[in-house]
Amino acid sequence: MEATYRHYPFSAVVGQDELKTALLLNAVNPRLGGVLIRGEKGTAKSTAVRALAALLPKIETLPCEYGCDPRNPSVMCAACHEAHAGAKEVETVLRSTRVVDLPVGATEDRLVGTLDIERAIKHGEKHFEPGILARANRGILYVDEVNLLEDHLVDVLLDAAAMGVNTVEREGVSFSHPAQFMLVGTMNPEEGELRPQLLDRFGLCVTVSGVTDVDARVEVVKRRVEFEGAPERFVKEWAGEEERIATKIEHARMQLPLVTISDDLLRFIATISVSMDVDGHRADITMMKCAQTLAAWDGVETVDKGHVHRAAELCLGHRMRRKPFEDVGVHQEKLEIVLAQA
Repeated sequence: MEATYRHYPFSAVVGQDELKTALLLNAVNPRLGGVLIRGEKGTAKSTAVRALAALLPKIETLPCEYGCDPRNPSVMCAACHEAHAGAKEVETVLRSTRVVDLPVGATEDRLVGTLDIERAIKHGEKHFEPGILARANRGILYVDEVNLLEDHLVDVLLDAAAMGVNTVEREGVSFSHPAQFMLVGTMNPEEGELRPQLLDRFGLCVTVSGVTDVDARVEVVKRRVEFEGAPERFVKEWAGEEERIATKIEHARMQLPLVTISDDLLRFIATISVSMDVDGHRADITMMKCAQTLAAWDGVETVDKGHVHRAAELCLGHRMRRKPFEDVGVHQEKLEIVLAQA
C-alpha cells in the first residue's frame, strides 16, 4: 500500500472506536448511505475521515472528468458510454481514492456544476462545467459543518448520494453524470441541528467526544507530536496496521455479496424500529444493510442478532422521534432496553 505523509494514519487515532467502525463499514459498503459524525471540536473527526482514503484500494478509471468505471457501462457518463461501451480494450488510469471537500460557503452551481445556456441556444451544443459532485464520483465527499449548509444544498447533496447520479437542468436543457460517493458529514451540535428529514437521509450516525481517560489523552498528545516531528517515520511505524485494515476492507467487500439474513432477523429489525417509534422504512433497510456489512467485516456469511444489535446503535440514534430542542442521544437508554428485551 502506498504510504501517505500528508495525513495522520487512521489506525493511530486514539479511541473513537464507533467513529472508525462507521467509516470502515461505509468503505466496505458505499450503499449504506454515508455517516454523520456529531461531536465537539477537536475530537479527530476530520483526521479520521481524511486518513480513511489511504486505506482504500486504488481505482481504475477512464480518462474523463468523472473518473468513470471502465467495467460498468451503466454508470458511465454519456461521453464515455458512447466512446467505450462494448469496446474490448480501453485506455484506463489507476489513481488513489479522493477526499473532496465541500466548503460551507459553496453555491449550488459550485456543487452540481453549470450548463452554458447561451452556447446551447446559439450553437446547439451542450456544454457542462463539472462541479464538486463530479470530482467526488467514486470517492469520499467530506462536508465539514454540514449543519451550517443551506438546506436546499443539503437536499441536493443527499439526493445525489441516494441516486448515484447528478442531474442539472437549466432552461429546458439537462445534463447528467455519475455521482457515486461515500458521503461523510461532520457537525458540532452546539452550532445547530439538521432538520429530522435530513438527519434521516444519512445512513449511520455516531457521536464522538473528547477522551476522558488521562493515559489515553497523554497518548493522543504523544502521537501527535511524533507525527508532526517526523511524519514519514511515524507513518512507516503504523504501516503494518494500516496494511492489515486495508486488506480486511478488501476481504469484506468480497464477502458482502455472500452474506445472508433470515426472515426471523428481518422481523427482529422491524420490531426494533416499531418499538423505537421510527418513522418510515429507511431505518429498517439501513439496519439490514448495516448488519450484513458487519457480518462481512467479521468474515461470516450469516447475520446474527449481535450484528443487528450493533447495527441498531449506528442506525437509529438520529432517526427516533424527538421533541423540539431534544438532543439526538436522549433515547439511547430506551434503545438499550429494547435490545436487551429482544
